[in-house]
Parts: sequence; structure tokens; C-alpha cells
Amino acid sequence: MSTLLEMRGISKAFAGVKALEDINFTVRQGEIHAVVGENGAGKSTLVKVLSGVYPHGSYDGSIVYDGRERHFRDINDSEALGIIIIHQELALIPLLSIAENIFIANPPSRFGMIDRDAVYKRSQQLLAKVGLNEAPDTLVTNIGVGKQQLVEIAKALSKEVRLLILDEPTASLNESDSAALLDLLVEFRSQGMSAILISHKLNEVARVADRITVLRDGRTVDTMDCQASTIEEDRIIRKMVDRDLEHRFPKREPTIGEPVFKVENWSVYHPLHAGRQVIKNVDFQVRRGEIVGIAGLMGAGRTEFAMSLFGRSWGRRITGRALLHGREVDLSTVSRAIDAGLAYVTEDRKQLGLLLADDVRKNITLANLGSVSSGHVIDDIKEMRVASDYRNRMRIRCSDVYQASGNLSGGNQQKVVLSKWLFTDPEILILDEPTRGIDIGAKYEIYCIINELADAGKAVIMISSEMPELLGICDRICVMNEGAFVGEFDRSEATQEKIMRVIVRKGERLVDRDLQRSSAEELSGGALR
Repeated sequence: MSTLLEMRGISKAFAGVKALEDINFTVRQGEIHAVVGENGAGKSTLVKVLSGVYPHGSYDGSIVYDGRERHFRDINDSEALGIIIIHQELALIPLLSIAENIFIANPPSRFGMIDRDAVYKRSQQLLAKVGLNEAPDTLVTNIGVGKQQLVEIAKALSKEVRLLILDEPTASLNESDSAALLDLLVEFRSQGMSAILISHKLNEVARVADRITVLRDGRTVDTMDCQASTIEEDRIIRKMVDRDLEHRFPKREPTIGEPVFKVENWSVYHPLHAGRQVIKNVDFQVRRGEIVGIAGLMGAGRTEFAMSLFGRSWGRRITGRALLHGREVDLSTVSRAIDAGLAYVTEDRKQLGLLLADDVRKNITLANLGSVSSGHVIDDIKEMRVASDYRNRMRIRCSDVYQASGNLSGGNQQKVVLSKWLFTDPEILILDEPTRGIDIGAKYEIYCIINELADAGKAVIMISSEMPELLGICDRICVMNEGAFVGEFDRSEATQEKIMRVIVRKGERLVDRDLQRSSAEELSGGALR
């Protein structure tokens, strides 16, 4: 198998701090080469050097591609040779169509004008190639995240890609969508395409990669050949973190008390489609010191349920009762939800959880400014002390509390978001995908923090698309499908198979029930007419 790419002695520094040091890395023709490592290991920096985001001259070392040394001045130079990168944050414009997004940079033209017929036809061909059954004129905002990821790949294929770089492509996807995307990657490999896969999901990496390179502290520590032998996840973890993790999830002996928070007959309608009921008469409770997981496929309504509880941040025509310690509470606004004792850690920390341009100090105190103010004026000394205290307690790795939050690794950003809500001293903590996009070492630290919160008597509600995570950390798992809870398992009896079986069976029943209800309404309407 011939070598398509060779990066020799790559070193890159920022303000005197080495991000990469003497990296040697190769990709063969028609292979999937995975790159893994903790946040801050240098993975993103490496592919930015390769793609020209960091131009030639800003780093040491050389890049040999297709047998010739290359000097990429920008990303256009690398794309011209078929090196295409798909970032974790999707670069799509929501209010443009799928076809417009695919060809936004290089639309087919005729007589100096965009050939819309060619755009539509070519988009159809690309969507068929990636297995996406959507019309090219569908707005991107109207399709789910999994389908948007496929649009990004179709966009890459429109540029005649030879080396596809995917940065955390499945971070926002559920298990079925992730599997479909990985199958597509394997199919591309069979057609001769090469790929660099960056992922924290080690089971996925081990499944599809031909070779795995581990980075740690900006250096290459190992390259494993998956064709020569089976690569165990524990071996990858040891190389990543430079230590053994005896358990992927910290042990805990829960002490669960009385019910703290109850929801009765909770219903929510879609904010744009007035007749579409998204959350359907839900009853739910969580007890003191308990970690309750919410499992479900993408679109099951988990995030919508959580956001509707937290100050009605999502949805319309919200009805039902919420009770704290047996007394009904007002959750009609975010400030009232906070005052009632709720906190919500969003699944999208960069867009909704943090002010990336602001420093760690301001982000930590943002949700409870009254506690660091005197006479409606923020006390800078008090704010700095609070932020420094949480920095130490949560083990946030930053130069100081005045460092911009946008410059932190994903795991440390997540700790800042958690600190912000812990500073409000909540009784009910809702965690929506709390470990999304962070490495195995940082995940373990987050799990320890969650356990400590439960041990301190907090009631924790945890939403996650990673089934092993729910099984490893939660005391009880509630299964959601089509906006309703369709099953519940204690930790001792829960398995992935049981949870998926409930989703499939109950999903079929819900569809049958909706069809029956629709038929009954039609008959009733006909009789009235």
C-alpha cells in the first residue's frame, strides 16, 4: 500500500509553548488512520497544519503529499489537492438549502451564471452517495444533526476529496447515526479514499481504523497496526493518559433519599409547528442523592423535555405541574427556575453554555451575579475569590481565572460550565450530554464530580447518547421515545439490549396508537359532518 501523506518532524509553538514537538505521521492510500489523545494533546493543531489553516512557515518540519513536498499557504491550497477537513462544529448555513450549502464555494455555472439545474442534479447524486434521502432544496435547519453531518460529507465529496479529515464526526450523533456514518467511511475506503479520523469514542476507532496514532502532550507516543493484531481499548487509554484506569467509571455506593423533584402530566408543543406535541403527558421524579439517566434515540425529546423544565427555554403551550419537596414551583422563566433550585448544563457548551470571549472568572459567576455584588455593583475581589475557589475545587486547568474560556480544552470548558451552575447552589442539576467531545481522562474527572454532587445530596438528571456512560454512572435509567417515557430500569437490571428492546417495541406501539387515534378522529369528524 503506497504512502499518500507523510508529515516529518512537525513542531508548532504558540507564545513559546510547544503544541506539537517533532511529530512524524503517515497516511497510506486507501486507509483510515485514527488520531487519538486527550484534549490538548495536539490533534487539532496537527490537522490545521496539514490543511493550511496554519500556513507554511508558521511551523517547523515538512509535509510530503502524493510524493512531493507541499507548502500550503491556506486551506484553499490543500483543498485544491483533495485534502478536505470536516470540523466538529459544522460549517453549514441553516437558512440555506442542502444544495446551496454543498456548492456555496464552487457552484456549477453556465454563461457566468449559477446553473441551478446542475446544482440540483449534482446535489441529488452526492446525497445518494452518502445515503441521505432528502430533497436538495430542503433547508438545513429542518434536518437533524446526523443528516447535517452527511451534508458536510457530501460537500466534501463535491470537491473531489482524496484525503478526508474528520474531527469528532460522531460527537453529536446517537449510536445508530454514528454506526451509519462509520459504515459510510468504510465504504469510501473500499473505493480508495484515505481518511484521518479524530475521535474520543475509542470503540468506534477500534472498529474502523487500519492504524491508530496516539498523541500525548504534543508528541507521538505510539502508532498501532489494527490489521496486525486486535487493539484493546485499555491499551489505547494507557497510551493516552500515561497511566492505567482500573475502571472506566468511578465506584460509588449511593445513598438515595426521598423524592425531591416531581413532574406531573407535563406536555410541550413545538415552538414553530403549533399542532405538534413533542412531550406527551410525562410523569417523572428524581430523589435526593440519585443520578437518573434519560436514554433515547435522537429526536426522542430528551433535550426538549429538559429545556422546557428549565424556565420554559424550549417549546410552547407548556402544561403540567412541577413539584419540589411536594410543593408546586413556578418554572415559567429561567430566573424563576434558578430561584426554585434548578440548574441546566446545556449539550452545546460553546453556543449556549459559555461566553467564549470572556474569562473563566466571569463565566463562573454569570448565573449568580448577586452573590458577588454589593449594591448592584460587581465586587471584583469577591468574584476573583469565588472563581479561584471553583478553579481549585473542579481542577480547571488554566493559566489563571482571567484566561479566556474559548482558549481552554473541551474538558476544562465543561468544568467551567459546571462551576457556573454549582455556584447557584442548585438542588436539581440537569446534565445534557455532559461529556460530549471530551477525552477519556476528562470524562473520568466529570464522572467523579457528578458522583460527589449526588453524595452531597443533589438530585442529578443526566441525558447521554452514550449507553455505556448511562449504565456506568446512573442509579436508574428512564427510557424516552417519541416524547414519552416508555421504560425504566434500576442500575442492577439495566443493559443496552433491554433499553434498545424497549425503545423499539414501545416505538411501534406509539406509532400504532397514533394511527388508531388519527383514524378515530377522522371517523368522529366524518360523523359530525
